[in-house]
Amino acid sequence: MNLTSDDISFPFIKKIEFSGHQGAIYSLVFDDEFIYSASADKYVTRWNLKLGIQDKFAIKFSNSPYSISLFSNNSKLAVGLDNGNLHFFDLIERKELKFYIQHKSGIFCIQENSLMKQLYSTDADGNLAIWDTDNLELLLYLPFDCGKIRGICLDKLGRKLFLACQDGFIRILETKYFNQIGELYAHENGVTSLVFNNENNQLISGGKDAILRIWNFDNMKQIKAIPAHNFIVYDIKILNAFEFITVSRDKSIKIWSLNNLNVTQKIDYKNGGHLHSVNKIQSLNNNSFATCSDDKKIIVWVK
Repeated sequence: MNLTSDDISFPFIKKIEFSGHQGAIYSLVFDDEFIYSASADKYVTRWNLKLGIQDKFAIKFSNSPYSISLFSNNSKLAVGLDNGNLHFFDLIERKELKFYIQHKSGIFCIQENSLMKQLYSTDADGNLAIWDTDNLELLLYLPFDCGKIRGICLDKLGRKLFLACQDGFIRILETKYFNQIGELYAHENGVTSLVFNNENNQLISGGKDAILRIWNFDNMKQIKAIPAHNFIVYDIKILNAFEFITVSRDKSIKIWSLNNLNVTQKIDYKNGGHLHSVNKIQSLNNNSFATCSDDKKIIVWVK
């Protein structure tokens, strides 16, 4: 299904609800067949999207995994734990490749930059680690002393890296030498989520203040501030050319028009959504996505 501007009037509906974790689910990734999930129950597991069932794949850790990321054409998996441990796995050979104790606090975000063959991990102390995805060696470790770095996003060329920092700033780095090339004071009490819209060179940020801010990256000026949720905005994802999604600690999912920045749909518990905080979004294609929550569930939404 290829969406047109007329299709955004169709609501998203629940297609699948996955249950099986025994704790809050913090992170999701997707490889075109399986959804991988990381949970407070100390497991990373995966779910067969086509069959609508849990797969036999499972990895148990000593601590809770906060963040996961697929990389190297979905052949490898990175898992960051709440104590700062970082694990790399080969999914094809089904074995652990490397294990690092580089971070000393919870790893909140892991992001691949496939164009630069880099992987980024950030932690609760405000540190950024840059890893080589070919040899899985540490390239650089940068302390920003900014509190938690909860979010990372990239421009489409992989040349600019944006960090969502607890001190309220969005820090912007170039990805060759990792010099800081700019910063924006964005959200009081902390930036918690980021996404870069490559179509119009705009940055969308969400914060602990429950506000969405739209930024013109050409002149580094704010375009609009929107009271978006009742509590912290935990994640933002652009789904297609017309829509983006936000989720929040207020237990809701909101679908937004990229054109006019209006809410086109709100999903909460009374209409099939989550019972507790919604933590992450994973896009599946341009008309479907998955969300995970403290209610121990993963829900797949489709038009």
